[in-house]
Amino acid sequence: MPRMLDVSNEVRAEIGDEEADRLLAGDSAPGGYDCTSCRTPGDPEQERTSTVLFVGEETAVLAFAHSTCLPSQVVQVTEQQLQGAVRSISGDAAAPAQNVLTAQTAPAQAAPHQAAAPYVVPEQAVLGVTSGLILIAGELHPALVVEPTAPVARPGSLGSGDDFLPLLIEQGFTPVTELSTAPSVLHGWSVLLAVGQLHAVLQPNPNGGQPVAWWQAHQPLQVTEGWRAAANKHQQVLLFAAPVGSIGRQPREDLLRDALDRAAANGRLVTAALPLAGL
Repeated sequence: MPRMLDVSNEVRAEIGDEEADRLLAGDSAPGGYDCTSCRTPGDPEQERTSTVLFVGEETAVLAFAHSTCLPSQVVQVTEQQLQGAVRSISGDAAAPAQNVLTAQTAPAQAAPHQAAAPYVVPEQAVLGVTSGLILIAGELHPALVVEPTAPVARPGSLGSGDDFLPLLIEQGFTPVTELSTAPSVLHGWSVLLAVGQLHAVLQPNPNGGQPVAWWQAHQPLQVTEGWRAAANKHQQVLLFAAPVGSIGRQPREDLLRDALDRAAANGRLVTAALPLAGL
């Protein structure tokens, strides 16, 4: 029976035609695998399967995912992140799953889950990132809420103003005054969900080539099964961003939603739907 394997052109370009053809012929593809997104078993002989290539500075790892969870793609990560993923995937007892992709901040608390990490564009400000399920038009959507801990100035600016929202609007995010409909997809951006945990928000590389991290967790953010299931269902995550002081650290999803509604009504909220990437 032929294998139902998808090898995208960008993955083929990285691994070469010979290896891509071997994969498609079943010579080097697994008989079964754990999906790198939803972590449930998959079988390339029974269901469409995507090849996902993670590339570091010196190492590359080819992973597999249900095509319904992720498309075939190339994702650029750091060498340290990739080595952690290799240890986890190979079952190294010294490398538990939370060490896949480097970590620096404290683990998340109770849902909605929260973490903090450097905001790499445009300044080295610090972003707070909260994950939670948001009800829009009667349907639950996985969401990330981003709020810096201080005003974010435009690169090269000598002023003390906050350009966080204008900078995101220039990148394609949309201002909202109420949360009544899901936002449009912002192509080129994505959310990296690795081994069932949240690791990064990726943005287009201004110099071309592979996407780069806009936000990256310094410790993998554990998301709930409900959040991950909703992300796999929609194949995207809604990202909401607000200036410092607009949202705060909310301990419950209902309080988070109330804070989002207030920020939107005050004209202090932008949003976009970001596709999933994963390992």
